[in-house]
Amino acid sequence: MLTNRMVTLPTIERALADATMTLRAKSPQTQRTYRTGFRVLTEFLEDSGLTVAKDSTERLPTNCLEQFYLWLIDRHGRRQTSTVNTYMAAARSFLRYLARNDLCLQISLERALEQARAVAVKSVYKAPRIEGNLALVVDFAVGMPLPEPGKGPPDVRLRILRDRALLATTFCTGMRRDEVVGLNRRDVGDGRKAEAIITGKGGKERVVFFDEETLGHIARYVEERNDSFRPLFIRHHGRPTNPGIGGENLRLSAQSLWGTVKRYARAAGIEATTHDFRHYKATTLLNRGANLSEVQDLLGHASPATTKLIYAHYEVGKLRDAFYKYSVSASEAAEAGTGKAGRD
Repeated sequence: MLTNRMVTLPTIERALADATMTLRAKSPQTQRTYRTGFRVLTEFLEDSGLTVAKDSTERLPTNCLEQFYLWLIDRHGRRQTSTVNTYMAAARSFLRYLARNDLCLQISLERALEQARAVAVKSVYKAPRIEGNLALVVDFAVGMPLPEPGKGPPDVRLRILRDRALLATTFCTGMRRDEVVGLNRRDVGDGRKAEAIITGKGGKERVVFFDEETLGHIARYVEERNDSFRPLFIRHHGRPTNPGIGGENLRLSAQSLWGTVKRYARAAGIEATTHDFRHYKATTLLNRGANLSEVQDLLGHASPATTKLIYAHYEVGKLRDAFYKYSVSASEAAEAGTGKAGRD
């Protein structure tokens, strides 16, 4: 029996190709990122003495994820955590593919993830520095296997659909926890409205925006709920005995959202909280050209000073461009001063 199993195992190269095919439903950017990560993983395995075109997945070492991380650190350095984490995300995705298809029984996915975490470089700086691959938390939720309708507990399918919509909304909008769970179905038209007016911190109203991807997750979740409850995000644990008026007693709490983000972040191998999504949104907007007042309005800050204090930390590349574009050397300044004095 064991011999037959060994014979049917694919080569590492074949497994990587098959894992790539499972990415077809993901965004083009995610597909490109993971393909690049798979190529780098292949290079590491070849450097480790494996021949991916001939060796089966049984030859993968049990500590391959840990060793891949250390290999990346040796190559890119301790400061290039964004690059390293991107490649590691692809490697974790590959191991998950192997695990759910029983193609690499010698590796425990949980143990492999723990080994990698144990040797990971710990960031010296805390917030507002955030993971550049924070979107992988949402990507992990979207990639969760979804039970077929009518098969297994219906709550499981609904919770997965809800978590996809919940995480996508948190990532897309940059809203606070209380604001996300405070959304009602009519605010987003069950996934048909790309804008919603919400009441945020301090009782102030503002407009928030939803992209098509997020609205798609919301629409699918609400459609499968098959209820008329008012809250957009609710708990799913058996039949509700006391849903309250409009299902208000079932509304998901801010603490539940926090726990959901932490749970999926851990599963994706990323350190993240709900507020990291908010930081990430603001940083992305700033680095792509939005000004501070626009970010203030989009995220609902009380004043521009708050936005500047928390988020005025641009990428090094952007700062470098600004430095060389606007700064003046001492000799240039002296020459300019001399010319002015001569004219006077």
